[in-house]
Amino acid sequence: MATISLHASLKVSDDVAFRELDGEAVILNLASGIYFGLDRTGTRMWQLVDQHGALQEVLAILCDQYDAPAATLETDLIRLAGELVDKGLLVENHEPAAR
Repeated sequence: MATISLHASLKVSDDVAFRELDGEAVILNLASGIYFGLDRTGTRMWQLVDQHGALQEVLAILCDQYDAPAATLETDLIRLAGELVDKGLLVENHEPAAR
């Protein structure tokens, strides 16, 4: 599994299609044919990574939005991000952040 930390900045791979229905989502890697289903929390994490990239920022927003311990949200975010990177659905973003 990819080693991901809160210091990572990720972006959606160019070969990915995302569809949401009733708060849950399916992500498809068009190049490999790999698909991945997300529950409501996973879908929210995906949306925040797509919007912000920086996992530290994503975690801060999740902590504001969910009544769960920060350590639990961090573990879940890092685990999900690692799985999505392994499947080619998210990739590291090496571009400087827009200001």
